[in-house]
Amino acid sequence: MQTPTAKRVGIVIRAPLERRLTEALRCAGVTGFTVLPVLGGAGRSFGIVAVICLLWPDRLDALFEAAFAVAETHIGPVSVTECQVLWAERF
Repeated sequence: MQTPTAKRVGIVIRAPLERRLTEALRCAGVTGFTVLPVLGGAGRSFGIVAVICLLWPDRLDALFEAAFAVAETHIGPVSVTECQVLWAERF
């Protein structure tokens, strides 16, 4: 079975900015994401969430523009990895 390659983006951000970030992602064409509470960690870990989304590579620039426009000075680590989408028809 051939599975398409997508990008998995993880954004760590202060919880009060979650709504602004997710709205900006929607406006940038990101159709789905998951928001997870960050329960702990090392460093400055107070009131933060992780926003995880999968998207096609051609949407990556729009995601970055939207995310950094909202929270450039408040954003934490941003990670991008390649992933395989098993149920591409649901993606």
